Amino acid sequence: MALPQHVTITEVDPRDGLQNEERIVDTDRKVAFIDALAAAGLRRIEAVSFVNPKWVPQMHDAAALMAALPRRPGVTYIALVPNETGACNALSAGVDELGTVLSATETHNRKNVNRSIDESLAGVEVVARLAAAANTPWDGYISCAFGCPYEGPVPLDAVLSIAERLRGLGTAGISLGDTVGSGNPRQVKETVRAFRRALPGTPLRLHFHDTRGTGLPNVLAALEEGVDRFDGSVGGLGGCPYAPGAAGNVATEDLVYMLEEMGISSGVNLEKLIAVARESEEMVGRALPGRVKQATLIARPSA
Repeated sequence: MALPQHVTITEVDPRDGLQNEERIVDTDRKVAFIDALAAAGLRRIEAVSFVNPKWVPQMHDAAALMAALPRRPGVTYIALVPNETGACNALSAGVDELGTVLSATETHNRKNVNRSIDESLAGVEVVARLAAAANTPWDGYISCAFGCPYEGPVPLDAVLSIAERLRGLGTAGISLGDTVGSGNPRQVKETVRAFRRALPGTPLRLHFHDTRGTGLPNVLAALEEGVDRFDGSVGGLGGCPYAPGAAGNVATEDLVYMLEEMGISSGVNLEKLIAVARESEEMVGRALPGRVKQATLIARPSA
């Protein structure tokens, strides 16, 4: 299959990255950070999560952040919502898209959201109705789609069964997450092929963590299958408190660099993105794993 000519990146650092950090970042600084990501050319940004601040204090200011965030034309600001309350709050705050998440295994789902998979799907049904009434699209995220820290290998049929139920509820697209970074390129190819057989025409997005250094190889494997939607986290921030040892997401700047070198456009200005990645290090107060921002880029002749 031919490689895609353009890839759409969903930037997840402001939500998936920052909520895993001990430091709580000021609202004004988060607003400036998100706006800088948009200024760098990212058109899909997972900005916040509407969750109980008792459990995720880093997201305590979700509504205030959305109220203060400058809206750039053509940029979609996404909120992760765990339940009906989160969805109502997110819709009231004027987000452009919702994301709902559940795990492919019972053990991780119970640890992550304290529900069974069936209970989570019942909750997604409520969120779907609210989103439809508000004319707001939503995506279904499936965590641990490539492996679970508690149950080990995850049967592909289990992942596809959940995906089919999400499609039946009206999801605009499905994201498969390698939450522990255990996936490999062969597995990615097999998963993509099986997904397309089972759910033809359903938009597929992939979310890779780089725990074992396979994040970008997995992206390449998916590109070779024609996938053109990926998550990235500037600086490589991210993780999951219920996936012990899991590293952060694929660094967006590394992803954009690889795509550019392969002749695949993303619409993102790499130099601006690297500057934002360096800002993210200052924001969280530690060095981050993205490699491109540490290296000298190859000079390109001017046109």
